[in-house]
Formats: sequence, structure tokens, C-alpha cells
Amino acid sequence: MKNPKTEMLYGIHPVFEALKAGRRKFFEIYFAKDKILKRLGQVATVAESLNIPVKKINVTRLVSMTGTDQHQGIGALVSPYPLTRIDDIVGNVKSVDADYFLLLLDNVIDPHNLGALLRTSLCVGIDGIVIPKDRSAMPTPAVSKSSAGALEHVRLARVTNMVSTIKDLKGKGIWIAGLDITADQSIFFSDLTGSIAIVVGGEAKGIRPLVKKHCDISMSIPQTSRINSLNASVAGGVVMYEAFRQRNL
Repeated sequence: MKNPKTEMLYGIHPVFEALKAGRRKFFEIYFAKDKILKRLGQVATVAESLNIPVKKINVTRLVSMTGTDQHQGIGALVSPYPLTRIDDIVGNVKSVDADYFLLLLDNVIDPHNLGALLRTSLCVGIDGIVIPKDRSAMPTPAVSKSSAGALEHVRLARVTNMVSTIKDLKGKGIWIAGLDITADQSIFFSDLTGSIAIVVGGEAKGIRPLVKKHCDISMSIPQTSRINSLNASVAGGVVMYEAFRQRNL
């Protein structure tokens, strides 16, 4: 069973993507006895090639082990998520002359929003994601499930102080662009090319004032509605794809 040095991944995509990513150690994979799905067969084939034990158990036990009924008939006992150091992201992802494309998440505490943001970040080619150690959702199995397994491929760093991290990134020539609903400047008129770190704030209050103060620019997403109808993951997705568009013209 699970101990502090292991996690229980669940869901077909998280388990399969973790197998493909090769960044976690797999101890055992569990299938629900009554589930016969083609995608489970694909997982079994890969597991067999890697000599990972596969066991069939009843659904009740699988729910107990994963802590959810959203397991899709599969669970896997694995090593904890492999966090990345911020210095490794900035120092090793690109060559010295290349442009960085980073995502900084300030106070995103909903695991579903974090999962959705990670999924989009993988799609647009974000080099690394930074979250604070406090006041943030953590890279849990629930986040891997919400990200459809994208968590298993992204480079994610946790930092003690987001402001200090921003200062360090600025020292490396990285431009800091914060998403702020009150900003006058639209994302569509903001230069999101070059080395840039996009800052997306949390669900309730957005970017914290001290973090906002250290952004080089603040930008907003134009809306026709009088209320803020975009949640953190949607807003982050919009700005990441605008940056993707500009960077791939």
C-alpha cells in the first residue's frame, strides 16, 4: 500500500502518460476486474515490456486505494512527482541565445484549474511552470488526472518566494508579463515574444499586489461582459495561446 514515498496515480491518461514519460518509478499497476477496455490493454503491454507487475482487483478495493470513483478502472503505485529546480529549467532547457517561455502561477489553489493550465502549457510548448510552496495547489494525482496526464511531461518547480524568483528571472533577461483584469493594456497589443514569463493569478483575487508590482507589464483580456466571466485556467489558456500565436508567426 501507499507510504509517504509513493503516490497512487489513477485514470488511464495519467498512468499511461507517466509510463511514457519515464520519470516515475512504477511499483505496481492495478486493474479493476470488471473493466475490459482497449486502452487498459495498451497500458498492460507497456507495463509488461518494463517488467512492472499488473494485478487485477475488485472495484471496491480500487476505490479505496485511489480515494476516488473516478479511477477509470486503473491505478498505479508510483514514486512521488519529480519536481524540477527553477535553475534547471532556465539553465538547461535552452541554449544561452534562445528565448524562454515560462508560466508563473500565483495562488492557483484549485487542482482542476492547475491541471487545465498544465495541459495547455504542454500544448503551447511552455519550457517550465513555477508555483509557490504555499497558497497553491500541489502536483497531486488529482492534478495529473485533471491535466489528462500532461503533468507527467511538464517541468514544474516549486519556489519559496515568487517575488525573489521573478527578480532572478529578470536578472537572466526574462520579461515578466502579468495577467490583470484591471490593466488597460490588452494581451493582443502586448509583445509576448522573446524570453518571457507569463504570470497568472489565482481564482479569487488574481495576482498578489507585491507580485504585480514586480511585473514589467500588466495586461488584460478584452471582454464584452460587465463581469469577469473567465476563470484562472481559461484566462491562462487565452494568454498562452496569444503568446503562442505571436511566437509562431
